[in-house]
Amino acid sequence: MALHKLSERSPFAAWTLRAAFGAALAVGLSACNTEPQTRGYVLDEKLLNEVRVGTDAQKVLSTMGSPSTVSTVGNQTWYYISQKTTRPLQFMNPTVIDQRVLAINFNKGMRVEKIASYGLQDGVVFDFISRTTPTGGNELSVVRQLLRATGQGVI
Repeated sequence: MALHKLSERSPFAAWTLRAAFGAALAVGLSACNTEPQTRGYVLDEKLLNEVRVGTDAQKVLSTMGSPSTVSTVGNQTWYYISQKTTRPLQFMNPTVIDQRVLAINFNKGMRVEKIASYGLQDGVVFDFISRTTPTGGNELSVVRQLLRATGQGVI
């Protein structure tokens, strides 16, 4: 039965039908979410600027907070991991649009020896602090594993 004919018979039925249609439309539109969401550690550049080579580990901990993970051998590298995702519709899997691993390396005396902020640029691991693509080594393989894991939504 057409809506205009239904409204002639029963105004309440027409109102109910319009309300149901409006509710269905509202639910459908609320499933859309194009805002990026940040998961993991939210890096504050001001705080990072306070951490320099030679800074004590306790100062790093009080400034930056607890790391996302720590190296398994010697606890001499702290990793702060974050990623930004977007999800076009609520029922879809999130898509990673940016991911970063901040690595703070300590020497034997637990003082900062090196700071690197890794991410992916054109599909290659890239250090955003030194603006270089790092060469192979133990740390780089760990960073690659962390970036691969965060890309799967494991944070």
